Amino acid sequence: MIWGIKTIAIFDVWTFEHFLSGLSIGALAVSCNMKIFKGKLGLDSRDIETRYFDLIFVLLAAYSWETVEHYLENGLMGDVVAYWFQGVEFWANRIFADPLITVVGYYIAVGNPKLVTPARILSLIWLMVHVFIFPHSMYLHEIFLNN
Repeated sequence: MIWGIKTIAIFDVWTFEHFLSGLSIGALAVSCNMKIFKGKLGLDSRDIETRYFDLIFVLLAAYSWETVEHYLENGLMGDVVAYWFQGVEFWANRIFADPLITVVGYYIAVGNPKLVTPARILSLIWLMVHVFIFPHSMYLHEIFLNN
């Protein structure tokens, strides 16, 4: 299934959050790598293509989160947290779709840096609503399925 509940679909409602996070993490990667090239290596960062380093940074962050998420889904932090996650994510979502969407967010952040601050605000709102208001991670998807 292409779109649906996270346990059976490649893309789910959290794809939007991964995109927004990609914008934020991408901007952070660019900023950190530019400081490293200029400050630590003494190179003019405007003359250096850092995309490979940026991509490694973004993918490291994405796969690190996916690893933590996997253990949380399996109950490492208890039954309440495992219930909130609503099952283990479909393998194609975890390995391909979520990191890919995060990388897409990075490329958009590089091309449109003005979108980073609104993306960070939307991401924070998304997380607050889903973690503190909704009863579990798939609640928004269930609302749309039942209507």
